Amino acid sequence: MSGIHPFRVLRAKPLWIANGVITGVLALLFTVFYVGANIDPAGHTKNLPVGLVNADKGAAVGGKQVNLGARITESIQKSTASGGKIDWKVMDEKEAKEELGKGKLFGALVVPGDFTSSTTALTGTATTKAPVRPTLTVLTNQSAGSVGSSLARTATTQAAENASLQVGKELTAQSGTGQARLPAAARLLLADPAAVTVEDGHPLDSHSGLGMTAFYYALALVVVGMLSANVISGQVDHTLGYTHNDMGPLRLHRPLIRATRVQTLAISSTLMAGLSLLMGTLVLVGAVGIMGMDASHLPLLWLYSVCAIAVTGIGALTLLAVFGTPGMLVVTLVFIGMAVPTAGATTPLDALPGFYRFLAEFEPLRQITDGIRSILYYDAQADAGLARGWMMMAAGLAVAALFGFGVTGWYDRKGLHRIPAETKPEKTAVPA
Repeated sequence: MSGIHPFRVLRAKPLWIANGVITGVLALLFTVFYVGANIDPAGHTKNLPVGLVNADKGAAVGGKQVNLGARITESIQKSTASGGKIDWKVMDEKEAKEELGKGKLFGALVVPGDFTSSTTALTGTATTKAPVRPTLTVLTNQSAGSVGSSLARTATTQAAENASLQVGKELTAQSGTGQARLPAAARLLLADPAAVTVEDGHPLDSHSGLGMTAFYYALALVVVGMLSANVISGQVDHTLGYTHNDMGPLRLHRPLIRATRVQTLAISSTLMAGLSLLMGTLVLVGAVGIMGMDASHLPLLWLYSVCAIAVTGIGALTLLAVFGTPGMLVVTLVFIGMAVPTAGATTPLDALPGFYRFLAEFEPLRQITDGIRSILYYDAQADAGLARGWMMMAAGLAVAALFGFGVTGWYDRKGLHRIPAETKPEKTAVPA
């Protein structure tokens, strides 16, 4: 018995310094990752993919074939108003529908087939019928992310309005003195002829969280895998006798079973792989069966969920085995701190600063989210993110295995065993 009161340790400067450094760095990093990534999405947007469709069939005006839709799409492409924030992709209606249905476009601007004929009809002098205003259609895509869809909607709406005013100037100049003979309503329409309508380019079911269920489902898989790794690591250590297990006021301790670091990691990883079957099943049951989340391809969703939990958990176990106690902080930063802002679910990758886009190339949550989004929203199309999700999970598992067993094997070869000093056998003299 030392006779020192336990609360006197609060006077120890190293205790305050060590914990202050760790918690302070953690607070700073989480702030930078979360707030820094989302503080100015519009300002950081670069080359956000948006479709530009000209379905206008044109019309004969004054003996000449005119296609106002072609003029509009050409002017939008050449315009510098977006400042490089929008990557206008010219395509036909079929291509736009396919790209929206794969999450590769955040929106689209469509010039309808009768745009020229409807617009030029405004210059007619007939007064028996009210002029019909032509339309430009803005398509949104919430399945690709609400923020990205909103940014695309703003850009396409502004482009459509500017195009309408430009067409109005041309028509006004062409009508000349004949404009005075037009009805008042027609003259007003002539100055700004096109109405801008907004439609959902890839409608989702009502229980799809406005395109966010894929992100939250993927986040659940990652969190379950990460936290399960911490539980499994602790329970394996307790079962092998390396640590105590506190159950309320009770402290349980098992006899020591000597195991190398490689063996310990192998045991933990095997448990994680086996229990992922249970955890993946329960996540699916909870989301779809209990909460009613809209989902199709259930067998594929189940398999993907199981594999995502297993890979995340084994990756976390690797970090815990290599770094020891600080490993949980590393796990938290890798799987939560850096992952959530770079998942491309809330804020599109095209609206993130360059550093976060770099992180998104390998962060686990982004890869898993893309796969889940493909299964839930895009009919499990491989090129809608599912193929990349499988590939990156396989690569992540391979890296975790090589890194984990490589480093722990090196620890074992160097004699850096986990057996406490008091349990080592005492040296005895060898009889002569």
